[in-house]
Amino acid sequence: MNDSNVRVTDRLERLTVETSEGAQGLMSRSETSVDELGRELGAVLRANDLTLDPKDVDVERRDDETMVINMGPAHPSTHGVLRLMLELDGEFVLRSKPIIGYLHTGMEKTAEVLTYAQGGTNVTRMDYLSPIANELGYSMAIEKLLGLDVPPRATWIRMMMAELNRVASHLVWLATNGMDLGATSMMIYGFRERELILAFFEKTAGLRMNLNYVRPGGVAADLPDGWEDDVTVICDTVHERTFEYDELLTGQPIFRNRMVGVAPITAEEALALGVTGPILRSTGVPWDLRRATPYLFYDRVDFDVIVGTYGDNFDRYSIRLNEIRESIRIVRQCVTNMPRGDYRSQDPKVTPPPRARIDESMEALIHHFKLFTEGFHVPAGEVYSAVESPRGELGCYLVSDGGATPYRLHVRAPSFVNLQAVPLLMRGGSFSDAITVISSVDPIMGEVDR
Repeated sequence: MNDSNVRVTDRLERLTVETSEGAQGLMSRSETSVDELGRELGAVLRANDLTLDPKDVDVERRDDETMVINMGPAHPSTHGVLRLMLELDGEFVLRSKPIIGYLHTGMEKTAEVLTYAQGGTNVTRMDYLSPIANELGYSMAIEKLLGLDVPPRATWIRMMMAELNRVASHLVWLATNGMDLGATSMMIYGFRERELILAFFEKTAGLRMNLNYVRPGGVAADLPDGWEDDVTVICDTVHERTFEYDELLTGQPIFRNRMVGVAPITAEEALALGVTGPILRSTGVPWDLRRATPYLFYDRVDFDVIVGTYGDNFDRYSIRLNEIRESIRIVRQCVTNMPRGDYRSQDPKVTPPPRARIDESMEALIHHFKLFTEGFHVPAGEVYSAVESPRGELGCYLVSDGGATPYRLHVRAPSFVNLQAVPLLMRGGSFSDAITVISSVDPIMGEVDR
């Protein structure tokens, strides 16, 4: 072998080492202990009455009898930059492991150099399909530390926008889940209805996504003229179309074969893994923060918490479809109960003066300048605030040292936690089921790799 071949070989070996995920990756069976093998199989969940049974772990199977393949991180059906390592026996999945970290956005660290007023533009990009939930959890945490009261109108606006955003997020899920299973019509219909909501967001906040609309003390702007008619059209149209989706998908034989009884999870397993949202509710556990620990005005509106029975893909589909109808029910009540008044707090510590005052008063100009350059100071302390996002419990842990920027921000992202269930859901299924499993988890990698 000549020198050039040696250099090429050395380079390839270095690349192999550098691109390996190490312990995060799916190791060969010969390098994996029985306990770790059981954990990858989903047998060990650290819960009562759930322990590793050695009989459940196939330790006799050799590496040369199976095949390890990569799915992603650029595969469209992984719903983002997610890499899956799968060990296959023929077309059946023996083990799987989700590999994350390819986005490495560092949003939580970035928050430490942004003022509290600027932070909304940062957190809204985590779950980019549900930006209102991100902004809401962040703003509520700041308001708790400030002891700030939000006007009633602002609270009703927040709740209405959050539920419209939930509908838009679930419509994207129905669209992409249908596409993953070959129902291309559902992709077209889901995005068609979502467009109505995004157009209303643009009319209200000036942006379709990453709105930075919910801010500490209230919302960025009042609802536009004619908003009642716009929201009513959205509710009437989407509610009627949900029955068309039902007819298109629910009874379709191919769809049912891919969903019913596929990737089941029990309530005990879901609780042990800490998953929330539709995955947990699909097992029959009625855990929804809007009902369990009400925030905003959710204790003043009527809605049902949708739960499943078997914890399979079909239950997770049914829950999201019916949650669209329940969210529309909440939005209609928001329209009916919307009061007059301020859309944001009038506390001068956090709220800039009216634009017209800046041209009339030097004090107003100075106040406006200081708020948008230095920001407002938040009393020292720590707080945790959680909201029910379309994917589950979205929590914001905030630490303040009394300055104008957070000392520490950590987000409890439901997509990150829910991905733990993937190896358990995929175990024993076919490779084609892996597509439906990822879709049913509904991960948003922007909040996983935040």
